Amino acid sequence: MFRYTALRFGLMVASFGVIWGLVRLHVLPAGLGNSNYLWVVLLALIVSAPLSWVLLRGARERAARQVSDRVERTRLNLAANTTMEDEADDAARDSARETARDAEPHTA
Repeated sequence: MFRYTALRFGLMVASFGVIWGLVRLHVLPAGLGNSNYLWVVLLALIVSAPLSWVLLRGARERAARQVSDRVERTRLNLAANTTMEDEADDAARDSARETARDAEPHTA
């Protein structure tokens, strides 16, 4: 998961660098006034999103599989804990019933 995030961030930084260079070379238009860096960041976000969709497909699928496996493992652990808790609760109730039954006075 961390690997995918790092790759995505790296692609964003690389897009920013390329777009910043193209703006400095006047290939792409600069922003208005002091908004040049905001323009470059927004354009880098727009460019890096489809690139990451295509270029990082394998890393994204591995990250999704890791998350899915972790969720499934947590779900199974929760189900196992619930079963153990139910068994302990049933045992405690049975023990309490037996103790109450033994404590009842026997009348003939």
